[in-house]
Amino acid sequence: MASAIAKQTYNVFFRRSSAYLAGIFASAFAFEIAFDTVSDRVWDSINKGRQWKDIRDKYIQ
Repeated sequence: MASAIAKQTYNVFFRRSSAYLAGIFASAFAFEIAFDTVSDRVWDSINKGRQWKDIRDKYIQ
C-alpha cells in the first residue's frame, strides 16, 4: 500500500517538471502567508498596548 501511495505521489507531483515547479511555488507562497500571519500575531502580543492601533482612541476625538 505504501508503494502505491508513493507511486501515485510521484505520478502527480514529480513526474513533470512543470508540476514540480508549480508545487514548489505554491508551497513557498503558502509558507510565506503562514509565517507572516504567525509573526504578526507574536509581534502584536508582545507589543500589546504600545501600538497606534491600541492607543488611537486616546488621541483621536
